[in-house]
Amino acid sequence: MKRRSDTCQMIGDIRIHGNSSTIFVSTSDTINSSWTIKPYARKGDKGAMENITSFTVKTAQEQAETMPKCTKTHNVPAVVFSIGGYSGNHFHAFSDTIMPLYAASRKFNREVRFLVADKKPLWTSKFQEILEKLSKYEVIDIDHENEVHCFPSMIFGLEKDDKKELNTDSMRDFRNFLTSSYSLERSTAIKLTNGSTRKPRLLIVSRKRTRAFTNVKDVVTTARAMGFEVMVTEMSANLKQTSRLVNSCDVMMGVHGAGLTNIVFMPENGVFIQVVPLGNMEWMAKTFYGEPAKGMGLSYLEYKVSKEESTLSDQYPLNHSVFDDPYSIQRQGWEAYRSTYMDKQDVKLDVDRFKETLAKALELLR
Repeated sequence: MKRRSDTCQMIGDIRIHGNSSTIFVSTSDTINSSWTIKPYARKGDKGAMENITSFTVKTAQEQAETMPKCTKTHNVPAVVFSIGGYSGNHFHAFSDTIMPLYAASRKFNREVRFLVADKKPLWTSKFQEILEKLSKYEVIDIDHENEVHCFPSMIFGLEKDDKKELNTDSMRDFRNFLTSSYSLERSTAIKLTNGSTRKPRLLIVSRKRTRAFTNVKDVVTTARAMGFEVMVTEMSANLKQTSRLVNSCDVMMGVHGAGLTNIVFMPENGVFIQVVPLGNMEWMAKTFYGEPAKGMGLSYLEYKVSKEESTLSDQYPLNHSVFDDPYSIQRQGWEAYRSTYMDKQDVKLDVDRFKETLAKALELLR
C-alpha cells in the first residue's frame, strides 16, 4: 500500500531544537548527512503541505561537537506531528492526525511525549481527552522551544496509507478507545423486540450553510410516525457534548460531510444512513464513511439523491451536464467541483421514497 506520509523512526541519542526546526541524530557512521521532512500525512497535496513546518534531520558522529548540548532530557519516546494543513476540518483531524496518532502511540501506554508543530490551541483543546488518554505528559509546542530536548527514541511524522480514510488496523478497538476517553455509556445500540415499548433514537445531522436538508420537518414527522424518537442538531465542536449525544442514538443520518465523522461515537450495531448528493460522490461516500462504519460494527445504509431531490434542479435544466456528466465538472478542477456539488447543493428528501431506508434501519435494529 502506498504511503501518504513521510515518516522516520529513530532510536539512540536524539536531540531536537524546536526554534530552528532541527533534529540531531547520533550515529556511528563516519559520513554526516541531512534531509528535510514535513510531519503531516498529505505529502502529495501541495495545498495541505504548503504551510507545514519543515524539519531538517542531521546525523552526526557520536560525541561530535556538532551535536548541541541537551538542556531537557526525557526518558520516554517522542512523537512529532503537525496539526497544520487541513486539521481544522473535523474529518481531516481524525483521518490525518488522530487515528494515525492513536496507531503510533497506543503501544506506549501513555509513556510518550507529543511534540506538536504548527500548534493551534483550539485544536489541542478540542481533542484534549484523546491526547490525555494517549499521553500523560503535557503537549510540547515544539515550534517555540529554544531548549534542546533529548529523547531515547522518536517517531517523526504519522503513517497514513493512501486512499484510506478514517482507518486504523482495528476500527472496533479505536471506537472502544473513544468510548473510554469520553466515558460514554452505551456500548451497543437498542435491540428491538416484539412488544417492546422503547423507541429507537434517530439523530438527524443538520447543516446550515451547504448540503442542508430543506424539508427536515417533513423527515422528522415521517420518522416519528414510523416509531422513532427524533433529534435534529448541527454537530458541535465540543466533543464532550457531541460524543455523548451521538452515543445516545441508535440511528444517525446526514448528508455527506465532515459532521458524519462523529459516527466514531456511535454504539456498536447502530445504523448509519449516509445521504449522498449528486456529483458522483459514491467513491467518497464509501471510502470516507461507508467502509469505516462497517469496520466499527455499524450497519451502513446509503441513500442516493435523485435529480428531483437536489436543489441543483432549481439552478440548471435537468438535461444539463451537471446531472448527466459530473466528470465534465471534475475535469475543470477541484474548485469547480466543490463550488457546484459541495457548496451550492442542498437536499429535499422525497419522504415517501426515504421511508424505505428508514424501514430498513428499523429492521436492522431487530
